[in-house]
Amino acid sequence: MKKTGRVISVQGPVVDVKFEQAENVPSLYQVAKTTTFDGRKITLEVAEHLGNNIARCVALGSTLNLQRNAHVFSSGSSVSIPVGEELFGRIINVIGEPIDGKGELKSQTTVPIQKNISGLYPGPGQLADTEPEVLEAGIKIIDLLFPLVKGSKNGILGGAALGKSILVLELIHNVIKKHEGACVFTGAGERIREGNELYYEFQKQGVLDKVMMAFGQMNEPPGARFAIVSTGIALAEYLQSRNQDVLFFIDNVYRFVQAGAEISTLLGRVPSETGYQPTLASEVGNFHERIRSRVGSFITAIEAIYVPADDLTDPAVVTIFSYLDSIIVLSREHVQLGLYPAIDPLTSSCSNLDPAIVGRRHFEISQEVLRILSKYKELNRIVAVIGIEELSRADHVLYERANKLQKFLTQPFFTAEVYTGRKGEYVPLADTLEGCERIITGKADSIPEEKLYMIGRIE
Repeated sequence: MKKTGRVISVQGPVVDVKFEQAENVPSLYQVAKTTTFDGRKITLEVAEHLGNNIARCVALGSTLNLQRNAHVFSSGSSVSIPVGEELFGRIINVIGEPIDGKGELKSQTTVPIQKNISGLYPGPGQLADTEPEVLEAGIKIIDLLFPLVKGSKNGILGGAALGKSILVLELIHNVIKKHEGACVFTGAGERIREGNELYYEFQKQGVLDKVMMAFGQMNEPPGARFAIVSTGIALAEYLQSRNQDVLFFIDNVYRFVQAGAEISTLLGRVPSETGYQPTLASEVGNFHERIRSRVGSFITAIEAIYVPADDLTDPAVVTIFSYLDSIIVLSREHVQLGLYPAIDPLTSSCSNLDPAIVGRRHFEISQEVLRILSKYKELNRIVAVIGIEELSRADHVLYERANKLQKFLTQPFFTAEVYTGRKGEYVPLADTLEGCERIITGKADSIPEEKLYMIGRIE
């Protein structure tokens, strides 16, 4: 690399670099590197070209102690990360450097994290056209109402402290242990504490050797929090190119959008009328369009999505909706009632709940469960006013069964044993269907509802 430019302005994570000659100005998304006066290296990604041979860059690390007139070297390429089997059990940052204290990565194979999605459209014979294959999650309410299908995109939505991260962790634990395949976990803009707990939980459950991890946490500048999703999907695409099925987990997609909004503001772009960046739709689209399946290998995505102020009509959340096959909404009301996982089955939806995919019996049981829970919601308002004794006999029976269904669809998690003090349970789909069938047909009417709370299968 030769010296090609110097820093003329630093505004937080946005750095302006002036180059002497026009041919030295790097292209968009190419990398330039500089060093602070205390010797720390900073990677800059070109975001805009200004006049007079000036490139406006976004720093992928802290710009603390970066001085005016510091020399900048153009690499001539975009951000590339190392890939290979040795990344299993390791944690890398946005530029592929290990941050787990286990030493350097020796892999010589690298892949760029940015891709032009217009060139990713699969040609004839490359698209996966096999029969849909359901992945059993071992979590009753998910297997019953929101079945995971290979190659689908599933979103877990909820406000603060509703259990998104715990649910994602349990899904990783159950699905990796049950099914063959590799897992990529991307931590985008979440707390360092959560990343730390996640690592040691993987270690404790014995699944660390099947997981690649890329973290751009809350303490990182917005450039790192935004680009980390590209790093994560690049790892997933590498595994897919080796004909491996990939489970792609990301926590949290909203933080990725938030980082994009921060960068957009710092670059001086006028926000849209909703307050988010004008490029919101294209950024979310570019990310989701890279999650695609091909013949011989699937990428199945499970995304945690923070919902600001529990508002499901937030523009960022609505933009993400359109790419999901399954929308699992966590409810604060369910948390207050102690129903965990706190999934609201009536607000959530799943396009995979189809008799052609899950089978006729499963479909009919799930529809009856939803009918009973919907009627229960109506009756609840009446009971709050006149009391349960005033209900008709038929409504009284339905009310009791709905209560039992709600209790039965709770479950102790392996990854939450330290909080609940209960041993985790993996419940096969057959046991879930049998239990629900017994409740809705009245065969469990003699069982007290408290006996159904936080259990696995009905004994």
